[in-house]
Amino acid sequence: MLISTLLLILGIITLYWLHNQYQLDIVIEPTPISDSAPLISICVPARNEARNIRRCVDSLLAQTYPNLEIIFLDDRSTDATPQTLDELAQTALRLKIIHGDALPLGWAGKPHALTQASAAARGEWLCFIDADTFPTPETLNAVYASAVASNADLFSIFTHQEMETFWERTILPLVMTALSAGFSPSKVNDPKSDIAIANGQFIFIKRTVYDAIGGHAAIKDSIVEDKDLAVLTKSSGYRLVVADGSDFVRTRMYTSLPEMWEGWTKNIYLGLRDDPRLVVLGIFGAFLAICAALLLPLWVGIGVYLTVASPNYVSFVILGEALFLWGILIYWRIRANQAMDIPIWYALTAPLGAGVFAAMMFTSAFKVISGRGVTWKGRKYSR
Repeated sequence: MLISTLLLILGIITLYWLHNQYQLDIVIEPTPISDSAPLISICVPARNEARNIRRCVDSLLAQTYPNLEIIFLDDRSTDATPQTLDELAQTALRLKIIHGDALPLGWAGKPHALTQASAAARGEWLCFIDADTFPTPETLNAVYASAVASNADLFSIFTHQEMETFWERTILPLVMTALSAGFSPSKVNDPKSDIAIANGQFIFIKRTVYDAIGGHAAIKDSIVEDKDLAVLTKSSGYRLVVADGSDFVRTRMYTSLPEMWEGWTKNIYLGLRDDPRLVVLGIFGAFLAICAALLLPLWVGIGVYLTVASPNYVSFVILGEALFLWGILIYWRIRANQAMDIPIWYALTAPLGAGVFAAMMFTSAFKVISGRGVTWKGRKYSR
């Protein structure tokens, strides 16, 4: 009973802490912009994005910001992406298509693509947007106004994640919670903190700052270029700001379990490899995930067994504490699911999602230790 009570107290504290890290003090809002606003260059890297490319193009062409150019860099796609882009460019004068060069030795795919796109850009601000990201028409107005108001040199927003399949709704909310614990937005926005991260789905940066820090060429071998660009910007003394843009921008990252497995084991692998502090946090996260996936159900099972086999005060307390903590877990997951527009009953899948997340953590750690590297977008990375 003593062990059960200690676990209950520790569990309550941990769940409260985990679910109170995502505190964004800056929220972008609709803002009118004058016709004299500076030129913004939207740069979109696209590699095998036939599923999303038309929707992305349409959302960018619909922007009401008065002064912009739109550049798509086809990163040697092997699907219908280049053909679709060329077709759309015939009727959209603001749309510029660049067919990328072969990947040079020592470069990762996305930094190379964005280096080529930014070289063709003429804007005072560069806006890097992923091809699976879809802004509403007023997005650039709101982002530009918020970036200027917050005196940001690099301004990045967290988008609304579209989750439609079972595995998306089971796994991704837990991943997002873990990320907020590792990279608290309040610490990212604090110039005195060295914590830095940006959302590669939407990065807005001054051209002068981008050039001063060396652009993506300075992080040419990175496959977490968003985080590394944020670190480079902040460590160079420039103002980094992250904000809530979920009312303006939607993203559809991964649609299947294999896609999520490849994408998130890649991200976790790189985090564990590049930052010793995250190794400790990763081990802690994996431990919590195992607790949610295995220990909590086992705890309830032990309580049920003791209550049936030998009903007494102790067995009732153990079962009651286990069920109480499970109820708290479900409460926090319901709140998170409501914020992400996920049916609340998915809160019941938290142990399953936690188990998959723990498996991702251990797979990534094994790849770090073994030096096997990761595969992403058909390309192998071992560094």
